[in-house]
Amino acid sequence: MAKINVKHSEVTVVKIDNVDYISLTDIAKTRDNRSEVVIQNWIRSRMTIELLGLWETLNNPNFKHTEFDVFRNKAG
Repeated sequence: MAKINVKHSEVTVVKIDNVDYISLTDIAKTRDNRSEVVIQNWIRSRMTIELLGLWETLNNPNFKHTEFDVFRNKAG
C-alpha cells in the first residue's frame, strides 16, 4: 500500500494483481471531510451510472441489461 499526495491530502493506492487502485473515499475526504455525501452524489450521477453499465456490459456475461435500464432511466 502506498500513499500519494493530492492537493495536500494523502490518498491511498493499493496494488492488487499488478493493477493500481486509488481510494475513492480518500479522494472524497478532501471535500469538507464529508466523504459519504460526495460518494453518494457521485454514485447517483447519470454519467457514473452509464460508466457502470458499460463496465458491466464489457466484463459481466450475466449482466441484466433490462434491469439496468430501470436504474439508468432514473439516474441524474
